[in-house]
Amino acid sequence: MADPGSAYRVKFRGIADELRTAILAGKYPPGSRLPGENDLMERYGAARMTVRAALDVLKNEGLAWSRRGSGVYVRDDRLIRRLPPQRVRGDAQDTCAPRWKTDPSSLSLTIDSVDVTEQDTPEHVARVLGMPSQSRVWVRRRRNLVDGRPVMLCVSYFPARLAVGTPLTKINPGPGGVYARLRELGKPAMVFREEIRARMPQGDEVTALQLEPGTPLMVVARTAFTGNGEPVELTEMTMDAGSYVLEYEFPAQP
Repeated sequence: MADPGSAYRVKFRGIADELRTAILAGKYPPGSRLPGENDLMERYGAARMTVRAALDVLKNEGLAWSRRGSGVYVRDDRLIRRLPPQRVRGDAQDTCAPRWKTDPSSLSLTIDSVDVTEQDTPEHVARVLGMPSQSRVWVRRRRNLVDGRPVMLCVSYFPARLAVGTPLTKINPGPGGVYARLRELGKPAMVFREEIRARMPQGDEVTALQLEPGTPLMVVARTAFTGNGEPVELTEMTMDAGSYVLEYEFPAQP
């Protein structure tokens, strides 16, 4: 006796295969809308559940994404290339030039939802910054958008003893950004350490980044140190892994 579940899987995977082939062949270019559920149901003589499963396959593969109330679109394959941390200069003349670019650079990059607050120091932040567990930190939160679509959440922590009463506690810290302010405070960021890991999204991250089910994240934790090794900032960057390339360069050892 035939397994009806097997027939269902063959059906939706066949639809996904045909759509994938069309996408890769350029029939549906990046950013274009795929046929709607009703069109696919009529084209393939399939139930709505079947065509939804086929579209979910493409979304889980990173080829497509949903726009609420509008449909399913081919994912834009132009990646954001995050540049090496050596670009973090902290010069007064550096007008906060982004440390990330597009590949190619035709996407619109913006920052929204900037928020600055003081709070108790989270345990993992206290450990990285070498602070007492009962200490306070100033926290800067923001979200990066590409063509209006969220792709990164950033959270930066500064010891309150260092930040209080300075532009580090302002939404706009001024020309050169926070690293210029640290330099003016006699705490220039001279060395950066980054730790990178991949994980699945947690809690509000799915909503904040408008992630499709099964979309992984890349998390970069960057610690800034003064020349004498004092940690002065921890920034955690949570990225949609399907949108980013991390670029690093370093000299070869002699």
